[in-house]
Amino acid sequence: MRVLIVTLCLLLSGVAVLRAAPVVTHADLIVVEKAKRSMTLYANKKPIKTYRIVLGGNPVGDKEQEGDSRTPEGRYIIDAKNPNSSFHLSLHVSYPDRQDRLAARRKGVSAGGAIMIHGSPDYIAALYATGIYPDWTAGCIAVSNAEIEEIFASVRVGTRIVITP
Repeated sequence: MRVLIVTLCLLLSGVAVLRAAPVVTHADLIVVEKAKRSMTLYANKKPIKTYRIVLGGNPVGDKEQEGDSRTPEGRYIIDAKNPNSSFHLSLHVSYPDRQDRLAARRKGVSAGGAIMIHGSPDYIAALYATGIYPDWTAGCIAVSNAEIEEIFASVRVGTRIVITP
């Protein structure tokens, strides 16, 4: 009886007994601007949030082949999510597409693959905390681990991604 009275008093006083889960807005578009080192998530043509990103060690220009440390440029989709990524969490970008494979074949090289949006190892996160954001990936798009958790919750498989120079 005492528990019932306490619960009623809490409810009547306006104190919430249960917390509602945060509302997650699902992005329908991701726009990466390599030169600005930014990635913006959109829902219904309105920006949800913009993140500071880091890229590969050779960030200028479109990805041409495996091992060039460049991030591809173009229109892709997020085609998989990996909750067990080596980089905390990751979203797989559908690179290479048909055109990327043909361009690489013409040059006699492999287009590469495994382009992701992912978190960062602890030693890199320590640099972020000091305001230093070195380009360190092999061509992926990296954010902090806290940020990839937000992004991972907001982005569904099939979300469009546009990567610009």
